[in-house]
Amino acid sequence: MVLVKLREIAEAYIGSKVKDAVITVPAYFNDAQRQATKFAGVNAELKVMQVLNEPTAAAIAYGLDKKAGWYSKRNVLIFDLGGGTLDVTLLSIGDGVFEVKATAGNTRLGGEDFNNRMVQHCVKQFKKKHSLDVSDNPRALRRLSTACEKAKRVLSLTYATDIEIDCLYQNTDFCISMSRAKFEELNSDFFNQCLEPVEKCFRDANMHSSSVHDVVLVGGSSRIPIVQQLLKNLFQGKELCKSINPDEAVACGAAVLAAFLSGGGNLIGKLRDFTLLDVTPLSLGVETAKSHFLSKEKKTRKHFMSVVIPRNTKVPVMKKEIFYTMYDNQAVVQVRVYEGESKTTLENNFLGAFEIEDIPPAPAGEAKFDICFDIDVNGILSVSAEDLSTGQKKGIKFNKDRRTYEGIETVM
Repeated sequence: MVLVKLREIAEAYIGSKVKDAVITVPAYFNDAQRQATKFAGVNAELKVMQVLNEPTAAAIAYGLDKKAGWYSKRNVLIFDLGGGTLDVTLLSIGDGVFEVKATAGNTRLGGEDFNNRMVQHCVKQFKKKHSLDVSDNPRALRRLSTACEKAKRVLSLTYATDIEIDCLYQNTDFCISMSRAKFEELNSDFFNQCLEPVEKCFRDANMHSSSVHDVVLVGGSSRIPIVQQLLKNLFQGKELCKSINPDEAVACGAAVLAAFLSGGGNLIGKLRDFTLLDVTPLSLGVETAKSHFLSKEKKTRKHFMSVVIPRNTKVPVMKKEIFYTMYDNQAVVQVRVYEGESKTTLENNFLGAFEIEDIPPAPAGEAKFDICFDIDVNGILSVSAEDLSTGQKKGIKFNKDRRTYEGIETVM
């Protein structure tokens, strides 16, 4: 519905049909979320040219905006804190090449969480002052949420504001003074969590904060003063880049990439040597009973995660690994595909499974299978397995709606 509305607005503005689109997603979206986003584009009658990570899109906008960033190599950290997600991406930009070094984030941290903490505080204060509990009243909570969001925005500009709501509940007015210090106290744990993906990016890229030339702020919640102060402290007082509108940077970057992919527009001269090297945000692999041994029976499954493609591997990418049967004369193996960083699949995200049957009798560990993981330019995953003794090949294909799996299909 959102994409349909955006398409209609664009068509009304330019006076012609819009058929193609570059759609951005949070960098830490998993495969299922990317599939659902792409399907939404198809439902909106759009040809999705590429699904692009939001911080990478912001970096493209920044790189085009900053001539030095385009022509000379710079390490840039994109800090994207929006309403519902936090994404951090570390890139190297130079000579028209945007190389993603590492990406990390939190898909459950953003401005809405800060609002909710304020709402919870207001509910407690209202109950304390008037002995009235509004926690089960949706209308009152909605009005509180709207007022708290407004107060949050004001507190980015001033040190104190009032939250006032007439007839909040049972004809009782509500008024409370909210200081910036109180807002920061209510959300102190959330603000500290904002730095965790930044530090994770440095570890994955094997870099130090002193190697970063620019820290670019993206997303409305990046305007919050305490967030900016924490980042400045982490980067030893470095001034943060605010040259691009944090609300528009991602959309501008997507438009730049769309112009390049479509081969036209006034930007094409600047994009003549444009190259985007992105990475996969989560590790991908299969479940094994022990290292590189596949089973089918639940009683023998130990839920270990054998990683085939580690997180922050450049995409598009195709990787193959050899796996073996677990016990004598095993006739069937089940390939269960997961994404995540835990050593056990029980704590990772299950993507899908398929089986290879009619395996010729052989001692445990003798039957070998070549398992292939393939990620395309959109970050979309396909997995196949080949029995090296018979040449039998099976795999997972996504069905037409791009959200669920067809199951076991022969890979042509």
